Amino acid sequence: MSTYDEARDYVYEYVGNPHVHTPYSDGTALHDEVASAASKAGLDFVIVTDHNVWVDGVEGYYDDVLLLVGEELHDVRCRPQANHLLAFNAETELAPLAGDLQRLVEGTLEEGGFCFLAHPFERSSSIDPDLDAIPWNRWEVDGYAGIELWNYMSEFKGLLRNKLWALFYAYWPAVGIRGPYRATLRKWDELLADGGRVAAIGGADAHGKTYSMGPLSKVVFPYQYLFRCVNTHILTDVPLNGELDHDRALVYDALRAGRTWVGYDLPASTAGFRFEARSVMNKALVGQELVRTGATTFEVETPQPADIRLICDGQTVARSRGQRLKVTTAHPGVYRAEAYRQYRLGRRGWIFSSPIYVR
Repeated sequence: MSTYDEARDYVYEYVGNPHVHTPYSDGTALHDEVASAASKAGLDFVIVTDHNVWVDGVEGYYDDVLLLVGEELHDVRCRPQANHLLAFNAETELAPLAGDLQRLVEGTLEEGGFCFLAHPFERSSSIDPDLDAIPWNRWEVDGYAGIELWNYMSEFKGLLRNKLWALFYAYWPAVGIRGPYRATLRKWDELLADGGRVAAIGGADAHGKTYSMGPLSKVVFPYQYLFRCVNTHILTDVPLNGELDHDRALVYDALRAGRTWVGYDLPASTAGFRFEARSVMNKALVGQELVRTGATTFEVETPQPADIRLICDGQTVARSRGQRLKVTTAHPGVYRAEAYRQYRLGRRGWIFSSPIYVR
């Protein structure tokens, strides 16, 4: 946890992973084991999202990690598979609604929950039918809170063009992991430009499965490793206090509102990133709306030097190399921040913030 303090304005930061599986669907680690791996990786919270099953009675703190339970829902009759939806905070089984996506979203909202589109753009692997792409193609559906902008295992799957590449990337995945697909970023900007409030999360999609190729066998990848890679950072106005109901509400309120950024924490921790906008006395942080009373000044700060970009309505409007970007503009719009770093001999996506909405 870190805090931001300016003129007694406190914001608390936490990091977690909102896309994880257990043996209740197709994962290998039970809930307490997931929490243990998350703790060793330095996470504050983790959300288990098994396929079409909501597991009751396991939420709570496991030592220092808050474990919550959502659900990854899909229509099992759909061929080829598509349109997986992450549902959070509904606290009830939603799988019976999965055959009608719009009704599924509405049913989640009726239960007090909210939804994110899981891995909306994917690439298939030719080495295994179980590694076919599972994209989102029902863009007429509305009412969801956001999209899973970056899914680590989804991107990894797309690297496995043949068995030789699969073997290589199984041992050196960081060489191939680069960031959200451009198609995902373009679609996100399109949704935002159309007036949508679309937050961003990133997750591991952790399963911990063992794969074999001839005499070689390897877990691809251990939960603890994945929890050090693509995570979701959240901001809250008050700190977590160790009480399940209180802290569950804080985490889910932050995710729902888009007080988030997606961080690739393996090259360097993204803790301490800040993105804010000011217009005279009005101020907004990531996920919030700013009502202009004059020109708007944006400030982006990163914990390590990076290629920082300010994006408005899909276009780069400012860019800086270092740890800070500051720019003033008179234009309204939907603004978000990106940062890239060099890692493993290549340029990698590092930070992708949810938007600030400037009116």
